[in-house]
Amino acid sequence: MQLEHDHSSEAIRQRLLADNTPNYLRDWVYGGIDGSITTFAIVAGVVGAGLSTKVILILGIANLLADGLSMAASNYSGTKTEVDELARFREIEERHVDLDPAGERNEIRQILKLKGLTGAALEDAVAAITSNRKTWIDTMLVEEYGLSTNLRSPFRSGASTFVSFILFGLIPLLPYMIGLARAFEVALAATLAAFFLIGMVKSRWSLAPWWRSGSETLLIGSSAALLAFGVGWLAERIIS
Repeated sequence: MQLEHDHSSEAIRQRLLADNTPNYLRDWVYGGIDGSITTFAIVAGVVGAGLSTKVILILGIANLLADGLSMAASNYSGTKTEVDELARFREIEERHVDLDPAGERNEIRQILKLKGLTGAALEDAVAAITSNRKTWIDTMLVEEYGLSTNLRSPFRSGASTFVSFILFGLIPLLPYMIGLARAFEVALAATLAAFFLIGMVKSRWSLAPWWRSGSETLLIGSSAALLAFGVGWLAERIIS
């Protein structure tokens, strides 16, 4: 059976170093799915209500910019909160190590005991970890508070979400922007393809095969689009 990666010392070292690099794919997926769904929902709702192409473009572009900025700001703020939380607890641990190093060593000892270390091995591990201040504090942050010390940049997270939202959100509008015949059908097909593509990319970081992940995202997006079209269709008949 072929393994997913090599277990030579050099391969392990390179893999561990690479894993310490923050990944912004989740921000792209987040922005791409929401951009596709919300913009196409507007297109479907307007078409369902029987309104003009001009209304589609006005509402679609306004939503694209406003919702894209809103999502980027929300993602930035959420990621910044994680960064601030990590900084706050790091400051606490820095102070505790300075003021009560024996107590902090005992915390490391208790953490390692819970992992099954005993006797000389336990004391050697405690000594090794606490001999390096950064390793000591990082261990406390991860083990005591359950925090990750490998956080994404708030700015890059927000920017990734915004760019992805705009790129995928433009897909349902492009057929109307360039004046294609049967624009709604083209927008529908292109948006469904975008949903599936996002799901395929997402599958690289999940256990699901590409076709299942793509189909799942396609189903979610299609359901939202169908609901928006139905609401628009129903609203047009109730109001008129």
